Amino acid sequence: MKLVATDIDGTILPRTHKVSERTRAALASLAEVDVPLVLVTARPPRWLDAVARQLHITGTAVCANGAVEYDLGREQVTAHRGMNADALAHAARELRQALPGVAFALETTRGIAREDEFPPNEPGVSPVEVGRLEDMACAQDGTGVKLLALLLDGPYTSDQMLDIARPLVEGVLEVSHSSSTVPLLELSAPGITKASGLARMAEHFGVDAADVVAFGDAPNDIPMLEWAGTGYAVANAHTDVKAAATHLTASVDDDGVAQVVERIVAEARAARV
Repeated sequence: MKLVATDIDGTILPRTHKVSERTRAALASLAEVDVPLVLVTARPPRWLDAVARQLHITGTAVCANGAVEYDLGREQVTAHRGMNADALAHAARELRQALPGVAFALETTRGIAREDEFPPNEPGVSPVEVGRLEDMACAQDGTGVKLLALLLDGPYTSDQMLDIARPLVEGVLEVSHSSSTVPLLELSAPGITKASGLARMAEHFGVDAADVVAFGDAPNDIPMLEWAGTGYAVANAHTDVKAAATHLTASVDDDGVAQVVERIVAEARAARV
């Protein structure tokens, strides 16, 4: 294997929000055998720095479900693929009608913008805009990289919301989710998924998909796991993710990713002897 890619939350980062020492050491050991590590996450760029410090890594991460490339060392966005105003307006119109009680926030290259009803969840972080999505300047200028649709009051789970939303935005935006506990959808520009983001990084390193090992736990990881030559679901993964993966490893709490990476590194070391 020539490249390892992993999701963060629920895959290498448990609910304690602290990466275990075993996982940290395993991922660090990839550098010793010249295997690049790429973090591929739904997180916005500003949520990557704390993880990078835990792992003691630099390099480029793929975030916002494939829409953003972020230099962990310089703490700087290096590329992004935004959504256009017509697509955002279409999604807002269709989802407001199909999911009464939905509220929107828009992750942008400058920070988060949100509607009044969308609850703030980052103490000390001010939104770049507050107002109706369709009226936001950042919804018009292409800096919006991930649309969040949160159901404030309604009977639907994230899985049910996804089933409702897919036909409504097909061909206009990509839609997925990364939480089975919060009724929240995540939407990106057409063709932008974790798979597309990882493919760009693999091309950068001169690595074919067949030589990539990827790890994930949530539905937004499925395109990446299907694209990679070897796709691992952790044991705590969503059932759809387990079905899409080619392999299964132990849960995030049992260092499932570390167990596989340790084998990869051991095999690479043995091949050099």
